[in-house]
Amino acid sequence: MIETKWNRGDWVIYRKQKTSTSPGQRASNVHPATKGDLYHYTVDKFWIVDSVLDDGQIELCTRRGKKNTVDASDPMLRKANWWQRLIHRGRYQAIMSQ
Repeated sequence: MIETKWNRGDWVIYRKQKTSTSPGQRASNVHPATKGDLYHYTVDKFWIVDSVLDDGQIELCTRRGKKNTVDASDPMLRKANWWQRLIHRGRYQAIMSQ
């Protein structure tokens, strides 16, 4: 049996890659596209582990109740450390209050 480092209820941060014409305030690692008016950037998403699936995937719950499934070994996924949990606790509590 494979042990997982993910448990239901874990607070996680997923660094999502996005592309648009105008990155928002929370965008980081912003780079212009080679041609055109687009920008490539990342945004930190604050989600909670809803379930750990048998196939190596985890299901994450967003602030608006949406479910996202990602691979448990995805390098863009990490557990929130104590400092991030303290600073962003409002985002996580909004998910838990659904």
